[in-house]
Amino acid sequence: MTTVEDDQPPLTALDVDAEALPPADTETATFGMGCFWGPDARFGATVGVVRTRVGYAGGTEPNPSYYSLGDHTEVVQVEYDPETLDYSDLLDVFWANHNPFGGAHKRQYRGVVLVHDDGQRETAEDTKAALEDRTGQSVETAIESLESFTLAEDYHQKYELRSTPVLGDELEDLYGPALVDSTVAARLNGFVAGHGDADQREALLSDIALSPAALSELERRL
Repeated sequence: MTTVEDDQPPLTALDVDAEALPPADTETATFGMGCFWGPDARFGATVGVVRTRVGYAGGTEPNPSYYSLGDHTEVVQVEYDPETLDYSDLLDVFWANHNPFGGAHKRQYRGVVLVHDDGQRETAEDTKAALEDRTGQSVETAIESLESFTLAEDYHQKYELRSTPVLGDELEDLYGPALVDSTVAARLNGFVAGHGDADQREALLSDIALSPAALSELERRL
């Protein structure tokens, strides 16, 4: 039996994004975890994360860019739903996905928690101390205040998705520069990098309209 809902056309990615939690209702976390492409994808597939972006922070020199980074570090910035995720949940991902016991050879790739307020600092310090107690090792990862954040160049944003033939091109054509702030793009960027689970993927892909060629390429990567 066909219902009215069955006759409705599938939503576009823009439609799904329009239903995402607005920035005013999210909280933000910023982490340095080595090259920022991997963390961008990992956090993008995390339930409760609404948006991700990559950029440069943690230094003092003005106007950093990829080829003129100065004393800044590659970081991922995460907007999340505080009703779904705690800051400590994001820290669990952070500590588990970089080496907290050894410093990076370059400041560009160092591990760092860049806190946005005193509450984040307290939680970060507590989880750092708990990790040291649990492992018996000294944690070298820094915890610092976020003073500024500079958005990285477009080609770094949602890198895994942009690197996926057909699918990446289709999403870039749809969004243009707004790709960086798309919830759908954050999810798909995580999925093509191997993150997320089957239920997450099925729920998203049942909602959005992709071309057959883009869908085929996505399924090939999953």
